[in-house]
Amino acid sequence: MNFEQARFNMVEQQVRPANVLDGDTLDVLMTARREFFVPPAHRALAFADTSIPLGKGASMFPPVIEARILQAVQVRKHEKVLEVGTGSGYMAALLAAHAQQVWSIEIEPALAETARANLARAGIGNVSVEVGDGLDGLPAHAPFDVIVVSGAVPDVPEALLSQLKVRGRLLAIVGVEPVMEARLVTRVDEERFATRALFETRVTALRNVSRQRFVF
Repeated sequence: MNFEQARFNMVEQQVRPANVLDGDTLDVLMTARREFFVPPAHRALAFADTSIPLGKGASMFPPVIEARILQAVQVRKHEKVLEVGTGSGYMAALLAAHAQQVWSIEIEPALAETARANLARAGIGNVSVEVGDGLDGLPAHAPFDVIVVSGAVPDVPEALLSQLKVRGRLLAIVGVEPVMEARLVTRVDEERFATRALFETRVTALRNVSRQRFVF
């Protein structure tokens, strides 16, 4: 398989038509080695417009969702990023391209181990993969400039909002089957948050959401 041609086709035929036109975002998608993060049994689907199963009930987002998330959060070089739900490590790799440091939390130890190996293979050194329940965030390294929740939640977890810097951005896919939407939350000040709906979608829910403390 010609991965470079497949990567180009993914960007030109899936990502750009979805109105992902930010130059920095497109550059990252053109250079990130997505094939390194896809399980061998599904490598032929590495650039297909579909979610990819990872085992343990987890899956990779389709490329368009990853691209829309990356464009929405606009990570900058000096920023600290938290990802909830590491999966394969690919979303963390995309975020790391423009971040100072990324911490990614994965509840399933086997997936965390695989993600670390994938990131090492891709030569990405500014991502730390932690094992734990990401719904609690990562207080030891908070506050964060950007938080990305890589899985659906019924509503935005309060613990994550509390770990967001003022002017920081949090992106989560909120809702339950069959209605979900991506929301971008910006912390205006210590007390106030502004929320913007970005797009409708359907993705796999994060594990352990039943214990989530909701913000209504």
